[in-house]
Amino acid sequence: MTAKKEVLNLRKGFYLIIPPRYSSSLKLPAPLYVDKLFNYLQRTYYLGLYSASKMYGASHQQTQRDYLIMETPKLNDIERIGLGIQFFTTAKWPPQNIVSKKSDAGIYRMSSPALTFLDLIHHHTKIGGLNRMLASLEELTEELTEADMTELASWYNHKSTLQRAGFVLEELIGGNAFADILTEKLNQLTFYPILLSPKKNKKPGSVNNRWKVDVNLKLESDL
Repeated sequence: MTAKKEVLNLRKGFYLIIPPRYSSSLKLPAPLYVDKLFNYLQRTYYLGLYSASKMYGASHQQTQRDYLIMETPKLNDIERIGLGIQFFTTAKWPPQNIVSKKSDAGIYRMSSPALTFLDLIHHHTKIGGLNRMLASLEELTEELTEADMTELASWYNHKSTLQRAGFVLEELIGGNAFADILTEKLNQLTFYPILLSPKKNKKPGSVNNRWKVDVNLKLESDL
């Protein structure tokens, strides 16, 4: 059945049945299999980054890869013909901002728009950089809500990501309630100047914005 491309061996002991409508690409949409995969692995997960932003309509980045956030230890990335999965881990598992969605194959878990926005910025050096994702971030701002951002701010403590996210939000849509929520969160913490785009062996210089972000990268969408 594998030779006939009717079944795909995703991981040892776990197979995907490929329906006829997907036989030419050998790629199933992640919502059709991801929950079953992680139940099999007995691990916690959520669909995130570009995979989640695509579900919210921020589909500028057309990728053949699925992006999954999971608890440590990290799994090896999966590469198959027509299908790739890249795994990321998080030091602190989100107590909130993970939503359940329904697909034709059942329920799956995905980051909320606010968590998706911050996760993209947090991992930006590993997935192409800020400018590559800028169009997706801008489209994601249309899905943000104050309730979602407030909920995220109640537990999210990665200061440099909060700083970069606030700066990018302000650049994309000006002074706004979402940025103000992040400012209020940062004011509860002690935070220091950072580079907008981290560079090895380079430290931030003078800053003149409320985020204490040294703008060492000109933000330009690749649209």
